[in-house]
Amino acid sequence: MTALPIPSIALNDGNQIPQVGLGVFMVEPGETERIVSEALEVGYRHIDTAHIYHNEKGVGRAIANSGIPREELFITTKLWNTDHEDPRSAFEKSLDRLGLDRLDLYLIHWPMPMLGTALDAWRGMVQLIGAGLTESIGVSNFEIEHLRELHEETGVVPTINQVELHPFHQRRDLRAYCQANGIAVEAWGPLAQGKSDLLRRPAVTNAGVAHSKSPAQVVLRWHVQQGTIVIPKTTRKKRMLENADLFDFSLTEAQMAAIGSLDAGQNFGPDPRTFDVL
Repeated sequence: MTALPIPSIALNDGNQIPQVGLGVFMVEPGETERIVSEALEVGYRHIDTAHIYHNEKGVGRAIANSGIPREELFITTKLWNTDHEDPRSAFEKSLDRLGLDRLDLYLIHWPMPMLGTALDAWRGMVQLIGAGLTESIGVSNFEIEHLRELHEETGVVPTINQVELHPFHQRRDLRAYCQANGIAVEAWGPLAQGKSDLLRRPAVTNAGVAHSKSPAQVVLRWHVQQGTIVIPKTTRKKRMLENADLFDFSLTEAQMAAIGSLDAGQNFGPDPRTFDVL
């Protein structure tokens, strides 16, 4: 099985992450092995899961049965909100479910500011690096104030901040902060989760016609052209290939600006400052 020609992004710890991966949020546990197996078969090497998705075992089975050397894969999972006080134990349970002996990236899933536990969780994550159990550590859904606390209190900057990001919710201030501090930005819901008319907007469809690309490819290209990592979710092999076929064209400055003008500060997922699900 040949890997797709997807470029990698350099992280602030010297590691590399493929710029396009497969996200398995809301993928049913019983379907996960098949879907991840198909993704690996068509050439994906970057898979993003989480404990709370309840499908780590399916991801692990697909990896084990793929025959792909472990060093060719990039696997991410995440620390859930109830596990902030003991990230080492939660990490080891995720490793066991995945059937792996190390991770490429481990993320704190949500900052949970109302609990005030993220800082101690981050200290525990740093210890995982020291123990050689994960190559990189980062965060998900962290706002500027949450990122600043980690840096100021520990001196360790996350490699990645994975956030809801799409043309309707462009997070310009947060992205600027991350860029200034060497934090790579990874977009979940890069196509607005199918909850809007994004793919029917003229700024998107006109660019698609100009480049003979689908509206989804145009939006994903808009992301990667800004250096963003994307993990679109799909359960269809044809769409997997389409979502990764982004590197044989470039949007013009005018096309990038037209899509950029769609920003409405509109999120379709939870607000990280108030999300408190345990």
